[in-house]
Amino acid sequence: MIPPSLKPSALILAGSRPGPADPVAASEGVWHKALVTLEGRTMLARVTAALREAGIERIAVAASDPQVMDLARELGCEVLLAASGPSASVAIGLEKLGAPLLVTTSDHALLRPEWVADFVADTPVGTDVSILLARREDIETAMPGSRRTYLRFADGQWSGCNLFLLASERASAAIETWKMVEADRKRPWRIAARLGLGMLASYALGRLTLAEAIAGLGRRIGIAARLTAARDGLAAVDVDKPQDLADARAIIAARETGGPQVRNTSSESGST
Repeated sequence: MIPPSLKPSALILAGSRPGPADPVAASEGVWHKALVTLEGRTMLARVTAALREAGIERIAVAASDPQVMDLARELGCEVLLAASGPSASVAIGLEKLGAPLLVTTSDHALLRPEWVADFVADTPVGTDVSILLARREDIETAMPGSRRTYLRFADGQWSGCNLFLLASERASAAIETWKMVEADRKRPWRIAARLGLGMLASYALGRLTLAEAIAGLGRRIGIAARLTAARDGLAAVDVDKPQDLADARAIIAARETGGPQVRNTSSESGST
């Protein structure tokens, strides 16, 4: 449970991407994957419940699909109209809800309240923006056989957990940089290049850590940005593909029936 003195509001990103239908939603015959059901509850309901169990009271959902908006209201969430991309939706959420603001996504079906509480507790005092990432070895321990896209730096290989903490109002300065990082998330050398030739050379020589890169990006825009390491590799698992959904269902079923945790998977995710 998050202590009252640290308690943020939360924003769940549930926008609709342009282009072809989402493969997870299409496989389940629904309009949006936030509406997909796992063990009797939609993904959006599961994410909302995890946030509430962590002690977060004010939750908003950024969405554009009418069915998702209706469900969000049924769940007691505020509804914000999603913008054209995640970072722009976060900007709207920060303006509406203020800081501190925890940001996650509606496809984080395995989200646990303890992950949320640990993330907030592990973020150092004085941080403006904190990003939760999981180490490759922790992810592979949690889900042997999982194949993901990793950011490779001197301090290891990392994958994002779709959890961000905008701990102060100064975090608004990071949103334009977030847009650039979104575009470069599978090309870490470009992230290093934004820090200058010295950092790019350090990356090329295998000396630049991801923690240094995130802190460096923060300094360039005048904020304190931090990498926070996830305690559980499963925190990096979201539902991007039908196989991810099958894996998530197996894990949730095992959790809720008290059976052995299902860890073996053949899924491949591009999330970072």
